[in-house]
Order: sequence, then structure tokens, then C-alpha cells
Amino acid sequence: MTDNSVPELGFYGLAGHTENPGDLLDECRDAETLGLGSVFISERFNVKEAAALTGAAAAVTTRLGIATGVTNHNTRHPLVTATWGATVHRLSGGRFALGIGRGFDFLFDAIGAKRVTFDQMEDFVGLMRRLWHGETIFGHDGPAGAYPYLGLDPTFDENIPILMAALGPKAMQFGGRVMDGVILHTFFSDEALGRCVSEIRSAAEQAGRDPESVKIWSVLAVACDLPEERRLRALVGRMATYMQAYGDLLVNVNGWDPAVLTRFKADETVASIGGAIDAKATREQLEHIASLIPGEWLAASAQGDAATCASRIKDQFAQGADGVILHAATPKQLDPVLAEYSKVRDNNRFANRSNNPGL
Repeated sequence: MTDNSVPELGFYGLAGHTENPGDLLDECRDAETLGLGSVFISERFNVKEAAALTGAAAAVTTRLGIATGVTNHNTRHPLVTATWGATVHRLSGGRFALGIGRGFDFLFDAIGAKRVTFDQMEDFVGLMRRLWHGETIFGHDGPAGAYPYLGLDPTFDENIPILMAALGPKAMQFGGRVMDGVILHTFFSDEALGRCVSEIRSAAEQAGRDPESVKIWSVLAVACDLPEERRLRALVGRMATYMQAYGDLLVNVNGWDPAVLTRFKADETVASIGGAIDAKATREQLEHIASLIPGEWLAASAQGDAATCASRIKDQFAQGADGVILHAATPKQLDPVLAEYSKVRDNNRFANRSNNPGL
């Protein structure tokens, strides 16, 4: 680790929409130079396939932690996922963590995949752990599927953490009970973040686990000294995209007014945008949509000058997060924030932190 290393901070690679996945390579190199701890790689069915991107990230770095943030277990055969995880684990020298999530029922219905349940996820996690520790599995028939044979290499004894994305209370409880780590969601208020951390730790303790063994990552949208159009896309566009997809959950976890979401969904401009708002909306549309979203909702982010954004990062740790994923900005854009964060960082708290995002 270099002197400027901040392993407790990560970033989202290729945040939002991209047409050039090769940009991830420079983002990872820049992140490592700046001392960021991990890259989290989300997946979309376009040019953001997670297995390819995690391998690329491992190939161009030597210290940066690498995680999917997230993929869905039902889109690959478990033997394919286990092989991918073992490969990137060895390729990166132990820097990889697999992140999974429940995904969207409407998408799975459209492509003919099974909807994801917590029982499936728990069964899948158990299979991954057994395979990575060298077990050969015959005649498995469980929620994740029926498989006559599963096996990788009987000599394996690989410690590969598995994370999950969590939004609702059931997911928090599941994460605390089963997973190595939990990735929370962008635009959680400080109060909601603290409550979710408590729910995860409590569930872990009730399951007989060490509550501190579950690594909890908050996600903080960062808009530091941005021109207005980029600020609109980074904050308003991102919030609006989440409201399109799972606004009910986001409103519920924050205790926000559901009537605002109802008005948002009924708005003609919102309805006219064919696709994700953060990728498709014009500036004029974003300006209109900004008028539909209360300032309180957008305040669950880091915006303003670099010192203010660094202070907001500290707020996440004050609510119990173990790590903070800085979203909506590239590593280069985060450089001034990191410089300010270094002035207020609790160096003792993060001493000897692993660069694996799940450990």
C-alpha cells in the first residue's frame, strides 16, 4: 500500500451509461495512483459484462480491490460463475469479491430467466463456498437449481468473499445472516444509513455471527464543483433513474413522502423518456425533473466544494459504514475530494485494512 492509500474508499467503474468499456482501464489505473481502495463494477446488458470487466481491472492493477457491484446469480450457470470467481481471484492475487443482487423481476420475465429469491441466493452462496473450497457436489437439488454434478478443483481452498446489494429491510436481515458483506444504496439519508447498519449487525448477531465480520459499504453520490449540466445528470438523473426502477423501496427506506413519487411517475416528461433517465434525458428534461424531486432527497449525497464532500464521507463512517463507494464520479474527478479527505481521515481506524472489498 502506498502512503496515500485509502482502502476504505471505493468507486464505481463506468458509472451509469457508457459506450466505451475501455475507459475502465484508465479509471482503474488512476484509482490506484490516487490510493482508492476498490473498484465496484456494475453490470448492464450492453457493454458492461462483469466477468470481462473484472478480468480487465485485475490485469491493469496490482493493489486495487475488485468487486462486482452487482451481478445476478441466475444469468450464469453456477459452475461458470464459480470458475469466473476463482479465475479473477487468482489473477488478482486475492483482490476479488463477488457481489450479487436480486435484480428486477420485469427484466427476468422479459428474458425468460427465473425470478430471484432469497432462498435461491442462500443456496447459491453455499454452492460457491463449497466449490471454492474444493468440494465436488453430486446430485444437488435446491432453490438455486438441480445439478447432477458441480466441481472445480479438489485442491482449491480459496477465500473469496461474497457481497450482496441490499435496499429493503428483508435484504438487510438476509445480508447480516448469510453474506460476507453488504452494499447499500445511493441516496440513503444519514438516519436511514444508521438504521440499516444496525439491522445488518443485529441480524448477524442473531445468527450467531460476529456482527463486525459483515463488511458494510455505503454508496455516496459525489458531485464536487461540477458544471450545472453534469451535476444534473450525476444527481437528478441518477435519482430519477432509481425512482423509475424501484422508487417505492427507496422512499420506504428513507421514510420519504410517497406522494412525491406518485407525482413523479405521472409526469408527462418522465413518461416520455424511453429508457434510463440518466442516459437518455436532455438537459431541459433534467431541469424539469429536478423540480419534481425535493431538495431533501438529493441532499443524501455529497455536493459542493471538495472539503464539504470530504465531510460528507466522514458522515457515512459516523453512521457505522465500514467503507464508502464514491459514485457518479471518475477517480480523476475525485482527486480534490481525496486531498481534503486525507486531512480529516481517521488513520487509526483504517490501519491494516485489506484491499479486498469483502474482507
